[in-house]
Amino acid sequence: MSTPRTHPTDDSLAPHGGDGAVDAEFTVVNEFTAVRVRKILTRNGQRLEITSLRLDHHIRLDALALEALSWQNEETISAYLDQPFGPEDPPTTEIGRE
Repeated sequence: MSTPRTHPTDDSLAPHGGDGAVDAEFTVVNEFTAVRVRKILTRNGQRLEITSLRLDHHIRLDALALEALSWQNEETISAYLDQPFGPEDPPTTEIGRE
């Protein structure tokens, strides 16, 4: 079994002053998207960084946030796929008008 490589990164990956080293990394791909998952070592502890390679959005989650995901059922997680970025347009109807 090989040991994961550690990749030093710049300060942009460690906004809280941690070393930002990548402890482990892998990519998950299907026909719709590709996501990179990295374990980041920061001054505030370990974080799991999830990056959408298609949209270049990312989030870092600590152990408690990851555990909270495990409390959710499949329907709750699936609801995020309905409008993942929120409503596209604000409501156009005005109160009191028909």
